[in-house]
Amino acid sequence: MAKGCEVCGKGNYYGNKVSFSNKKSPKSWSPNLRRVKAIVDGSPKRVNVCTRCLRSGYVERAL
Repeated sequence: MAKGCEVCGKGNYYGNKVSFSNKKSPKSWSPNLRRVKAIVDGSPKRVNVCTRCLRSGYVERAL
């Protein structure tokens, strides 16, 4: 997917996966992004937006 949300800037973040035996290995988490058609500066444009921004109403969808 893309780099991150174009509204809030949310992107990948990194940490460790920790097993039962306490071994650590690198892991990354990605935001839940959707490529939607939205109104940007008065015209419809395709943007990558996280589902939190969609649900919260920060994006005006173009139909």
